[in-house]
Amino acid sequence: MDTPTSVLLATTNETLLDDLLRLAAAASITPLVEPDLLGLRRSWHTCSLVVVGRDLAEPLARAQPAQRPGVVVVGSRHDDDGLYRCAFDIGADAVYRLPTEESALAGKLADALDGTVRTALTLAFVGGCGGAGATTLAAAVAVLGNRQGHKTMLIDGDPLGGGIELALGVERDPGDRWPKLLNASGRVSAAALRSALPSVDGLSVLSWDQSDVTVLPPDTMSSVIGAAQRSCDLVVLDLPRRADPTAEEGFIRATATLLVVPCDVRSVAAAKRLSGPLRQVAGDLRVVARESRPGLSATDAAAHLSLPLATKLTTDRSIPTAMDQGHFTPHPKSPLTRAAQALLTLYPPPTP
Repeated sequence: MDTPTSVLLATTNETLLDDLLRLAAAASITPLVEPDLLGLRRSWHTCSLVVVGRDLAEPLARAQPAQRPGVVVVGSRHDDDGLYRCAFDIGADAVYRLPTEESALAGKLADALDGTVRTALTLAFVGGCGGAGATTLAAAVAVLGNRQGHKTMLIDGDPLGGGIELALGVERDPGDRWPKLLNASGRVSAAALRSALPSVDGLSVLSWDQSDVTVLPPDTMSSVIGAAQRSCDLVVLDLPRRADPTAEEGFIRATATLLVVPCDVRSVAAAKRLSGPLRQVAGDLRVVARESRPGLSATDAAAHLSLPLATKLTTDRSIPTAMDQGHFTPHPKSPLTRAAQALLTLYPPPTP
């Protein structure tokens, strides 16, 4: 069955229509177009968003249409205050002047496609030192959340890491990787993002290809995470230890940041140096302590970092081999799965 058209564009102005069609295409929307007042009135109640050009707003107001939500009026920066009077008369929610407010209108169009805005749980993982196991735990949380029926996206934000998609065995699967999204900015369509990515049993994965691209603009990271949050119940971010504006976008947008720290003196000392900058950008920063024998206790490690302890993790020696072979499927009773479950209990995703 065809998906119902979500957006109606109504204008007799061909120049304005070209601009609106361009914005709709950028949001992956195929709109219904009505070029006259009769068509506009006929389709008034058929779409979730009605975009009315200034040229049709005045005659529509004289026709006294039934009030409905989801109506916006679009004019140019040269229009006088009559633009707002027309919008008031037809009960419009907003007025946009092009080209100065193109970005805001693009966001409105993306909202119409995405439907109800979600409030996804977003967990960011970062290693307190090299080889801490943050990527492994991030993947485990994403896999478990997906198994439990939560719409989940796993985002590899570290271009210099090992590559999450290699561990999940999707490196040869079709779909977009970060380099394809380099020009993404403003509002990215949530539905389009999910459909473009490779997936594992329904788990959407955004990672890196084998190109030389290692830098993302902060706007791209922000836009992609925003789209993921609008389309998912759970977003899992694997972020780098280095402090840069792009990584900071991830920490800022996360519900919580989990600092994964092996419980030995040198690792805790390294994590201590990282925790200071993280406190500046992470709203809820906690420790996942990876215990070993001999070594510090999880409680002592968290106390030394002056951070709350989220959970502890013991080493699962079978995991590195499984990740190297692209068969990352933690056993339901493994220490890794227990730690992932503890985090999803501490931070429950919204009910699917």
